[in-house]
Amino acid sequence: MDPQTLIARRIAQELKPGMLVNLGVGIPTLVANYVPAGMRIYFQSENGLIGTGPVPEEGMTEAFLTDAAGQPVSALPGACTFDSAMSFGLIRGGHLDVTVLGGLQVDEHGRLANWTIPGKMVPGMGGAMDLVTGAKRVVVAMQHSAKGAPKIVKECSLPLTSSRPVDLVVTEMAVISFADGVATLRETAPGVSVQQVLDATGATLAVPDEVPQMPVVPNP
Repeated sequence: MDPQTLIARRIAQELKPGMLVNLGVGIPTLVANYVPAGMRIYFQSENGLIGTGPVPEEGMTEAFLTDAAGQPVSALPGACTFDSAMSFGLIRGGHLDVTVLGGLQVDEHGRLANWTIPGKMVPGMGGAMDLVTGAKRVVVAMQHSAKGAPKIVKECSLPLTSSRPVDLVVTEMAVISFADGVATLRETAPGVSVQQVLDATGATLAVPDEVPQMPVVPNP
């Protein structure tokens, strides 16, 4: 299984029926593809849409149906559209149950950096600052390393998205939580040892006596 699929499938297991969930660009957009059949999740895009479905198949895209990054999305029966003011009112008002974002770095206290200087790596923070601050739960979907360098670090060298710590980071190697500001290894990916995770991580991780493997679930 490729790393992006593994991450998206694991994060989908964090969602519960009836949740209002925002998916960021990149790996987070794949999460909608792995929601269990029959479970109704209300996916929200900050450009003004609730009711997004899986990424449409080739040839089934509609030019007017896009996510906040301009990428094609599908709309489920009952979906609704509205303006950006309403969309950010939902985000800033604390109505989102979960937001799933990509990350460039997360420090050992759970602080996220997912933007940098315009024109480099990503163009800017977009709505990430509002999402991390306003959502009830924040999940980061990212690969464990970039060009051989850890992305989970002692201290972020890139600008922080928010001072509020994230709740969970899911990578292709591990699931890490940040309860009480402590980075804690919760799960390892299939075939990955605890020591391999520690070696690939730039932050100090608390390791429980028993660390289970990520559950592998069938396609929805």
